[in-house]
Amino acid sequence: MSSAQNVKTTIDVRTVEPRYRHPLIFGTFDQLAAGEALLLVNDHDPKPLYYQFQAESQGRFTWDYLASGPDVWQVRIGKPAGEGDACSSGHCCAH
Repeated sequence: MSSAQNVKTTIDVRTVEPRYRHPLIFGTFDQLAAGEALLLVNDHDPKPLYYQFQAESQGRFTWDYLASGPDVWQVRIGKPAGEGDACSSGHCCAH
């Protein structure tokens, strides 16, 4: 999925304990407004996260690799314009 969206925040999960990574990423994604994106920095290909976004967001996200290893992966994950402020990841969020 591709889109030129404004990056609102960067999440470098290389120093985050693995069990906290996905909740942090989805929580941050839920706070994005339509047309905004987050930049994910990781030490491995986050492809399993992509599949989780597919399952939980039902395609209401964009995914753009900006760097693809071998030591660092960067992915821009965005909320498409027109999605509003609804939580599209299936996770609860407070507004």
